Amino acid sequence: MSTTTAWILLVLAGILEIAWAIGLKLSDGLSLRKPLETGLTATAIVASMVLLATAARGLPIGTAYAVWVGIGAAGTAIAGMMLLGEPATAARMGAIATIVAGVVALKLVS
Repeated sequence: MSTTTAWILLVLAGILEIAWAIGLKLSDGLSLRKPLETGLTATAIVASMVLLATAARGLPIGTAYAVWVGIGAAGTAIAGMMLLGEPATAARMGAIATIVAGVVALKLVS
């Protein structure tokens, strides 16, 4: 697998991590009372992990995992603000910027 393909799969895995993290909230913590949301969230979890594992074949695992977590953490925080009305304070935005800077730095040195 090419490095470019691995990075693309890793970004997709990170996007799915955002989806399943938001899905945890929307499914009421994987509640059986919300079977559609729970099923979609579980599917996103599995797909995210499979894509991460596949991307790790072409990238160092430390880089792949850190970037996956960074995309998920920053993306979920932003999605929470945009979709769930979570506060968008300067401190939160600064923390998200720090995470994004770390992800970019890992990409540049890998």
